[in-house]
Amino acid sequence: MKKTILVVGGSGTVGAEIIRQLKAQGHVVRATTGKKSDSKEKVEVNLLTGEGLKQAFEGIDRAFFLSPAGYANQYQVLSPLIQEAKRRGLEKVVLMTAMGANAGDTPMRRAEIELEKSGLTYNILRPNWFLQNFNTFWVQGIREQGKILVPGGTAKVSFIDTRDVSAVAARLLVSDELKNRDFDLTGPEAVDHDQVASALSEVSGKRITYSDVQPEPFKQGLLQAGLPEDYSDFLLLIFGFLRQGYAANVNNNVREIIGRSPIGVQKYAAENKQAWL
Repeated sequence: MKKTILVVGGSGTVGAEIIRQLKAQGHVVRATTGKKSDSKEKVEVNLLTGEGLKQAFEGIDRAFFLSPAGYANQYQVLSPLIQEAKRRGLEKVVLMTAMGANAGDTPMRRAEIELEKSGLTYNILRPNWFLQNFNTFWVQGIREQGKILVPGGTAKVSFIDTRDVSAVAARLLVSDELKNRDFDLTGPEAVDHDQVASALSEVSGKRITYSDVQPEPFKQGLLQAGLPEDYSDFLLLIFGFLRQGYAANVNNNVREIIGRSPIGVQKYAAENKQAWL
């Protein structure tokens, strides 16, 4: 049955692919945007003030929520969305947080608990670090210096391709077979940043290495790039967990949900090789 589905963060890497997949299945999709829009498929919403929220939810059956990058207090963004979904009696909500969000009293965990206790049918997705960070957030250092410049230490990470995250979300948005469950999402293997650099070098023909940046210079770079200080501190915090090995776990959840293995580092690198030239 055709559904009308709201996708928060529809212009982002994950959200845009969710929208593409849902439309291909014949569903009606509405996305939130932080910019003015005359399109019926996009509704301007201020996630901090809630302006535009009621219009975004009009006629919606199901919804996908995430907290866009740049917000350290993700609960402030997510809670009003969950509350509005509850008021509307939505059929289902899929919430994306991040792997490790349930390890303590974090803003993301508070949002997860609110959804779990809302009475709504739900799924919670906690993806690991995205492979796509290497062709977006960390790409400048690779292009200009031939270096991955992050404070990752020597720890291994089961990086996940955002296309797999989107495929999982799109599947769960239209199916209730796995309802009221949470899933950590990982790639098929755990690799360190030196191994990622080697894969990028191999496909691009460019010598790319990994440089383990110290936390304070890394933070200064984030601030110079325009990121808020509280969000820069949040990134340093989760890099600290990464360095301690908490992002190395590999599981089979992607295959369980969408019926195929997740995309690995080599395939991702081969399909994005122009990004690092």
